[in-house]
Amino acid sequence: MTSLPEDPPSLVREVDREAAVQRLQKAYAEGHIPHEELDERLGHVLTATTRSELVSALASLPEEDPGATSTIAAVGGRIRRRGAWRVPRVLKVASAYGRVHLDLSRAVIEHSVVDIELQLGTGRAKITVPRDATVDLEDLHTGWKDSRYKPRRRSHPGGPRVRITGAMGFGRLKIRHAWR
Repeated sequence: MTSLPEDPPSLVREVDREAAVQRLQKAYAEGHIPHEELDERLGHVLTATTRSELVSALASLPEEDPGATSTIAAVGGRIRRRGAWRVPRVLKVASAYGRVHLDLSRAVIEHSVVDIELQLGTGRAKITVPRDATVDLEDLHTGWKDSRYKPRRRSHPGGPRVRITGAMGFGRLKIRHAWR
């Protein structure tokens, strides 16, 4: 019996490495780790090649403020976030009518779980998640059309979990994983 080849481990992006360095520096400044441990962990972060190596270098650090919430709102028009933007722990997106496009594929995601709360009246929403992310849509209520999401057959350990909640009136949510 032939086994399927495994996906290669998720490689470290430069924005993830920079976020890890900042988190270590903050932990040192707040007195959570001594200088020697900071040097050792920085060495691990700067030489890490996979995301799981980054996660292990940040292990045992205190969790960041879970109350970090940002809101993006518009009555009409487009809401768009893409590129290297910093994703908060909780992101609330509200639009009466218009389109929403959130691209998390190159975003700086410092939390293991990201909650996105959608409150959309009329219009489409598209969310692109990192290749190694897992998506949870169970608490999203749609009024007119069902969401379109096809989970990855093979998961990549160590990626963020994206939970999408809220309500959509007339429109469709499309979620896809980034290619790389």
